[in-house]
Amino acid sequence: MRSRRVRPIVVFLCSLMFLGLLTQAGAQMKSGDPIADRQRLMKLTGASWADIQAKAKSGNIEAIAVNAETIAVTATHMPALFPAGSIADNSNAKPEIWQDYAQFQELAKNLETRAIALRDAARAKDAAAVEAQVKEFGPKACGACHTPFRKPPKP
Repeated sequence: MRSRRVRPIVVFLCSLMFLGLLTQAGAQMKSGDPIADRQRLMKLTGASWADIQAKAKSGNIEAIAVNAETIAVTATHMPALFPAGSIADNSNAKPEIWQDYAQFQELAKNLETRAIALRDAARAKDAAAVEAQVKEFGPKACGACHTPFRKPPKP
């Protein structure tokens, strides 16, 4: 029983430390390779989303807040990691990002807004709102950007 209470606290504290580093380090965190930087950021976002889904499935609603906060913060950094011309064979970014960069920025803001709403619902322990938002998050937050701006995953 005690470990069930301690684990969310440990995850929260670790995420809080990461978020602090992410927001304070800013440009210092960049490696100089925007493709590598954004791939790391997207993996973090994907891991946070997978954790949200697992927590929602298990009914651990309140613990979702920290993962949603992580996604909200990473969303604010996404546009800066796609400077003009940063496309390569090892990137899944489509050229359409730079052809419609304003739309790309809007979709990053959409991701942030939806993640904040999910975080707030989780903090409020509103299971119905969290369930509804989790159901829509994939297609309306992640997929809204991945569909037009990301190459399909390789089989």
